[in-house]
Amino acid sequence: MRPVLDIVALRSLIAVADYGGFHRAAEELALSQSAVSQHVRRLEKALGHPVVERDGRKTRFTALGAQLLEEARLILGAHDAAVQRLLGEEGATAATVVIGATEHGADQILPALTDAVRAVRPDAEVRVRIDRSARLTEAVGRGELDLAVYVTEATATEGTSVGDLPLRWYAAPGWQPPATGQLPLVAVNAPCVIRRRALTELAARRMPATVVAEAGYLAGVLDAARAGLGAALLAVPGGQHPDGLVPYRGLPGVPPVRLSALARRGSDPSLTGAAVHAVRALLASCATDRAA
Repeated sequence: MRPVLDIVALRSLIAVADYGGFHRAAEELALSQSAVSQHVRRLEKALGHPVVERDGRKTRFTALGAQLLEEARLILGAHDAAVQRLLGEEGATAATVVIGATEHGADQILPALTDAVRAVRPDAEVRVRIDRSARLTEAVGRGELDLAVYVTEATATEGTSVGDLPLRWYAAPGWQPPATGQLPLVAVNAPCVIRRRALTELAARRMPATVVAEAGYLAGVLDAARAGLGAALLAVPGGQHPDGLVPYRGLPGVPPVRLSALARRGSDPSLTGAAVHAVRALLASCATDRAA
């Protein structure tokens, strides 16, 4: 007999992923932490394998758990939509879906993201907000966004990991750093994951650097780099380079940053599932193109 996946248990699993652990998930679901743990164990018993594992105080999904999480979002989305139809609430989903996206790689990420949302909610008006990652997660917490895809550290526990966003150094054509003194950089105002990554990696290699120009948003960083003020560490998913800038190969490579997705409490789980699948597919395609 095939195992049966319990709907309530699947909701708890999604909450563990979206809120960064069992304690926060229990608070959001108005359940005890032991109840959430029992739900996850129920899924593990049904599948015969662990779906989460402890790493100190953090909770990590196993490979099977990550796969189950994607399927859980699709299952719950279909389940909830069916309930609405059966109760005569078809119009309940005909509303506005507001999604947020990081500025980094937005020209490639946004089309995939909006297409995925429209495929799940063809009757909804899709609105987009492009902003810095911290503001996006705050907006999700306030209920202003249904879903956000944003840049974060690999150690972050909130949200669902979508994939890695490659980083590359860029500068104006012909730009060269000064022969002496610190390396001039242009970056987004702190706090910024990519800015911190740039300074940390250069410091680890004993390459003194300083931010000589900073801006509140990515557009200002690009303008400063085009003006020749310094080098910029940028996230570029595919092979397209920012207008007016060229890759600068005189600096060490920097590891990618993590892309995560965070959904508003009570939002349609199928939205997150579709968004995660679409952005992962995009990143995989971009990785293939870079390797070609």
